[in-house]
Amino acid sequence: MIELRQLSLRRGRQLLLEGVDLRLHRGWKVGVTGRNGCGKSSLFALLRGELQADAGECRIPKDAVIAHVAQETVATDQPAIEFVLDGDGELRRIEEELERAREQNDGHRLGELHAALEHIGGYQARARAGALLHGLGFDTADQQRPVREFSGGWRMRLALARALMCRSDLLLLDEPTNHLDLEAVLWLEGWLRNYPGTLLLISHDREFLDGVVDHLLHLQGGGVRLYQGNYSEFERQFAEELARQQAMQRRQQREIQHIRSFVNRFRAKATKARQAQSRLKALERMERISVAHVDAPFRFDFRPPEALPAPLLTLEGVTAGHGDRPLIGPLDLHLSPGDRIGLLGRNGAGKSTLIRLLAGELRPLSGRIDPARRLQAGYFAQHQLEQLDPEASPLLLLRRQEPEGRDQELLDFLGAFGFGADRAVQACRHFSGGEKARLVLALLVRRRPNLLLLDEPTNHLDLDMRHALTVALQEYQGALVV
Repeated sequence: MIELRQLSLRRGRQLLLEGVDLRLHRGWKVGVTGRNGCGKSSLFALLRGELQADAGECRIPKDAVIAHVAQETVATDQPAIEFVLDGDGELRRIEEELERAREQNDGHRLGELHAALEHIGGYQARARAGALLHGLGFDTADQQRPVREFSGGWRMRLALARALMCRSDLLLLDEPTNHLDLEAVLWLEGWLRNYPGTLLLISHDREFLDGVVDHLLHLQGGGVRLYQGNYSEFERQFAEELARQQAMQRRQQREIQHIRSFVNRFRAKATKARQAQSRLKALERMERISVAHVDAPFRFDFRPPEALPAPLLTLEGVTAGHGDRPLIGPLDLHLSPGDRIGLLGRNGAGKSTLIRLLAGELRPLSGRIDPARRLQAGYFAQHQLEQLDPEASPLLLLRRQEPEGRDQELLDFLGAFGFGADRAVQACRHFSGGEKARLVLALLVRRRPNLLLLDEPTNHLDLDMRHALTVALQEYQGALVV
């Protein structure tokens, strides 16, 4: 289905893949993992024909139908169900030809087209689109609503439904569970298990990967490695490989030391010189086993806030929503240092509205909000990724936030978030979504907030950074709403 031969790929100056050989067969469900910025999304762009390889070949059957989720959904007056039906290009083509044949009163052509429509399941297409929308959380009335009436998160669901509507041979999904609630994630997991084509799935949700994939493609250090099994099986195999490589490297180092010791002792003796020379040549020909390497794990801490007033924030009889329509409330809430509050609810229930209210980005419709005098809120939301100055580097953004900071201290801080010396001075426009999320998180942590407001903080973050964030939050001294 997909074959890469000695393929190399760059994005800007960064070499992402080098000399990659890979073959993926029809019907496989392949999870794609690796650190943020390692080239996962660029690999998808290559498969879609949006990027060209710098060297080597990428082979996909010419007649293969490839489906993916569009990054942006245009706000149109088209009903949601019609937008989803557009995902089946062949269905729409046959419908257009049927309309022309009716206008021309071409009975023979009408018969051919109805047979073609029957062959592709066209008479069940509307029911199929409705089932996709229902599975992703839309009710029956939503199916006729114009696309423009839906929020950004719901439009992403529409784009996902449209991709699933396509009767594709190859389905490329990049973080499809972002913006989905638990019910929709479970439905999608079941749908993908039954998908008959080849699936490539980028996800940082290990449970989701375990429930869907039968192969795991891991990107690291410019190379790729294919493993059989789900994510848990990959973790086991990967750990065993590292342990074996480390043991082999240690044995080889002992052998090298033994040979060098022999050569140094006997190369000057006539009776042993030939043996010493022979062993020296063998040492030169020996292929060195590299030290077992895995990308260094992230680790950072929330520095103690400058102040921890109690309470930090008080709400009394507060209502909030969009326009004049209350979505939440009336609400009474007292937030104090050490509080941990998780917000659960289906999409549209008001979780993001409440966090925006607590962050001061949304005014209440009624009631009173009383912040402490030394309240320092740290607010993380997905829209902040797009508000980063694309021409600024992480170091420059941190300098703007902390003009008095010393460069070396700021660089050390950025290093804990995976921005090494080179990456810390590159413009943000070169960064992946995951790298931007890490950067926004780093800027927030540096402010030393005493109230953390996190709206879907793990979207785009890879598994290692998710773990680092979880560990850091356990030691955080302020109040947390997530």
